Amino acid sequence: MNIFRLAGDMTHLVSVLVLLLKIHTIKSCAGISLKTQELYALVFATRSHKIVRRSYDKDQDTFRHIFLVLPCLLLALVINEKFTFKEVMWTFSLFLEAVAILPQLVLLQRTRNIDNLTGQYVFLLG
Repeated sequence: MNIFRLAGDMTHLVSVLVLLLKIHTIKSCAGISLKTQELYALVFATRSHKIVRRSYDKDQDTFRHIFLVLPCLLLALVINEKFTFKEVMWTFSLFLEAVAILPQLVLLQRTRNIDNLTGQYVFLLG
């Protein structure tokens, strides 16, 4: 294990926790770059350590999430405060957030492998 890599990862984790605390406490994201957050989301979406990747069971995680995304998008196009791109995307994100946990729940039901941290993760998502 590379101590510098671990230190960097832990520092980034703490920075995300501080960011979430800031946004929750002052109810504002003033001074925070959305573009940076999008880039970090892309970083973590494309980063998968081979040890972790080997433990992912694609055969069990078969929920077709497109069946969540499309209805949420269609609902957002129909049900919104006003028909602007920004408002439709905000409404879409609200609908999607409400159902985003479903693939995780289906996977847990299918595998029946719920360790402590996974249970806490799902609880906190809810």
